[in-house]
Amino acid sequence: MTAPSNKAQLFSAWHLLLCAWALALVASLSALFIGEVMGQAPCNLCWFQRVFMFPLAIVLGVACYRSDATVWRYALPVAGLGWLVALYHSLLYFGVFGDSIQPCGAGGSCSSSNMTIFGAIALPVLSLIVFSLICMLLLMISRRSTQ
Repeated sequence: MTAPSNKAQLFSAWHLLLCAWALALVASLSALFIGEVMGQAPCNLCWFQRVFMFPLAIVLGVACYRSDATVWRYALPVAGLGWLVALYHSLLYFGVFGDSIQPCGAGGSCSSSNMTIFGAIALPVLSLIVFSLICMLLLMISRRSTQ
């Protein structure tokens, strides 16, 4: 069996990059929809997660357009920091650290029932899932682009 060509590896990396960008774009647009259209004010931790997600949508979009498989070098630290904030927020949501969701008192609250998707997935957990997927995709891109 022959090794895949460099062009095939870049093509595959581009598809992974497209998926990462789509996740970041949908997450960013969803956050804007919840805040601006539905009128749900985000809590402080949600704002910090937005600080990391919104630039990812732009950076990954430009990288898709330019077919830049090296984007993982500067996008992964941003996604990783967003993941850490989302992890902390999720742990607060589940009451692992002290009282559940206390930091959400400033601004909106993530503990209300209208801050869940399908009545089951809380927004902090959904953010953690999206950041995790983006980090995994960027790590896969790094492996494909360095081979």
